[in-house]
Amino acid sequence: MSLTTLIWLFLIAFLLHDLEEIIWVGPWIRQNKTKVLQRVSPKVANRLQSMLRINSSQFGVAVLLELIVFIPFVYIAAEYSHYFMFLAFNTLFLLHVFTHVGQSLYLKMYTPGVVSAVCITLPYGIYLLYRLLSEGIVTWAEVFLSIPVGLVVLPIVMLGHELGRRLVPDT
Repeated sequence: MSLTTLIWLFLIAFLLHDLEEIIWVGPWIRQNKTKVLQRVSPKVANRLQSMLRINSSQFGVAVLLELIVFIPFVYIAAEYSHYFMFLAFNTLFLLHVFTHVGQSLYLKMYTPGVVSAVCITLPYGIYLLYRLLSEGIVTWAEVFLSIPVGLVVLPIVMLGHELGRRLVPDT
C-alpha cells in the first residue's frame, strides 16, 4: 500500500472509531451513568457529571469539528509531504487507545469506542508509525515531540462538545 493511501486511511480509521462512540455513547450513558459515578472518587464524579450528560448527536458535533480540522492536515501530509501535524494527531490517536482500554479495565465493562480502538485504531496507528519510521520520514525524536503538539486537539474536542450542547437539544 502506498504511503499516500495509508495517510488518507487515517480519516477512515478515525471515522470508524468515532462512529462506534457516536452510536453507543448515548445509550451507554443512560444505562451506566450511576454505575460509573459510584466507581470513581467523588472528585472525579463531579468532573464527569457534565461529560455524562452528552447524547449521541451532541457527541457527533464534536467528531465533525475534529474531522474538519484533520482533513487539511491529512491533505498536506498526503499531497505535500509535510507530516508533523499529521504525525501529532496520529500519535495522540494511537495513545488514545490506551485511555479506552484503561476505562474499560477500570470500570470492568464495555465503554464506547474500546472495540474499534483495539481493532482499528491500534493496528492502524502501529502500522502507520512503523511505515513513517522505517521509511525515514520521521524519527523517534519527532514522534515524542509530536505528543505535546498533538494535545492541540484537546481544546478542539472541548469546543466541539460545547458546540454540541449548544446546537443540539438534550433528549
